[in-house]
Amino acid sequence: MKDTTEAAQPGDALALRARGLTKRYGSGPAAVTAVDHLDLDIAPGELTAIMGPSGSGKTTLVHLLAGLDSPDEGRVWVGDDELTGISDAALARVRGRVVGFVFQGFNLLQTMSARDNIMLPLRLNALPTDKKWLDTLVDMLGIGSELARKPYELSGGQQQRVAIARALITEPRVVLADEPTGNLDVHASAQILSHLRASCRELGQSVVMVTHDPTAASYASKVLLFADGQVAGHIDNPSREAVLAGLDALAKVER
Repeated sequence: MKDTTEAAQPGDALALRARGLTKRYGSGPAAVTAVDHLDLDIAPGELTAIMGPSGSGKTTLVHLLAGLDSPDEGRVWVGDDELTGISDAALARVRGRVVGFVFQGFNLLQTMSARDNIMLPLRLNALPTDKKWLDTLVDMLGIGSELARKPYELSGGQQQRVAIARALITEPRVVLADEPTGNLDVHASAQILSHLRASCRELGQSVVMVTHDPTAASYASKVLLFADGQVAGHIDNPSREAVLAGLDALAKVER
């Protein structure tokens, strides 16, 4: 693995940092570089959207940032904790404390109540329950009446709100959301995106969201346009129209 000389310093304000991040698949002429020597800084308290064409490496990037996959080169820090170059056991411990996940398919355990699904990361990582924090999340997400119900008894939007609470329950430095509204209708999508934005503005959470939807991206503080394994541009305080224009410009460059 390539040694990058820059290291995260204690007290860094960044929620997440990547340096020289590279991931390749295959070898020889057929090799594909999904992420190509990427440097990335994610500020705290912001919702950052990642957009780009299919095959641009967005999902691979999120897996690398989460420590779910190992880079061929480069390093990743979440806050002061490095996720690269450590043992699997140490990675699991660190990741369980500092990274939260929200998936397109909700990934809730159907045999457990909504409350138990939310509390599961605390149990798995032997972390104490902060009832005040739990109450804050339940109130913000409006899921107090759903806590005793099983996921199959909930709508898609309700399930995703439970999944957001589960992602936030450990008070992670960063939440990684992969197409969090992909299985939802327009109304439920707007609710989920509003909750993700509120978690940043009101709770100081940092969220990185992969999405293909320009409307979803317009809820973010910043949109990163991803192409050929690299950030090809960014849009601050994006509108839907600005995101569409950015994607159109990206497509013209690729042609």
